[in-house]
Amino acid sequence: MSLNDQGSLERIVVIIPTYNEAENLPLIVQRVRAAVPTVDILVADDNSPDGTGDIADALATADSAIKVMHREGKEGLGAAYLAGFAWAIDNGYDAVVEMDADGSHQPEQLPRLLKALEDADLVLGSRWVPGGAVQNWPKSREFLSRGGSTYTRLALGIDVHDATGGYRAFRTSALKALNLEQVESAGYCFQIDLAWRALQAGLNIREVPITFVEREIGESKMSQSIVVEALWRVTVWGAEHRFNQLKSALKK
Repeated sequence: MSLNDQGSLERIVVIIPTYNEAENLPLIVQRVRAAVPTVDILVADDNSPDGTGDIADALATADSAIKVMHREGKEGLGAAYLAGFAWAIDNGYDAVVEMDADGSHQPEQLPRLLKALEDADLVLGSRWVPGGAVQNWPKSREFLSRGGSTYTRLALGIDVHDATGGYRAFRTSALKALNLEQVESAGYCFQIDLAWRALQAGLNIREVPITFVEREIGESKMSQSIVVEALWRVTVWGAEHRFNQLKSALKK
């Protein structure tokens, strides 16, 4: 099943969730505008106490392609993206891109994601396919990420090498097929959840290599609780999937 015959990709918005990214935001916006001048940008700010929202407003005042969504507080990456997805659908965009504010997702690689989206429903920027890489990571962080991706692939029985990555592009037609109102996961697990839903919906998914660069400014939002949530949810989803497979086999 594929939904990508429903139209061209004329209107694209890059969603950049922010929380205390005052130093990074102007830099990443400038890079996106230089890399793909035709896309719009939606900054979804979770009421950052460092003034990120005010900076976003100033950028939007100077550039009509930049939009700002002010959210009430820090509710997590997943909630910010879900709000952004709804906004993009309501405003008639053809495609949505997820991008971190800290520069770890390089805007200069965005054209390859958009090119791949021409014949796909969802494109994953992958660190763990040939040509993909990470920069400035300690071995412990790389081991955790690779291990999480491998565990997800085995637990869910999926042929996706980087289900945890957050640099990705969706057709909005695909988002409409994912029952987003049922998504409760956040952070690290949110990305796995959406990839898993897309696979279950039979959508056409492609992975393209990217180089992930560790942030130089500010602090990472990754925490132990986020990782634990992801492992727990993936284990539950995997068990449910295997049980349903077994139940279907017994009925035959």
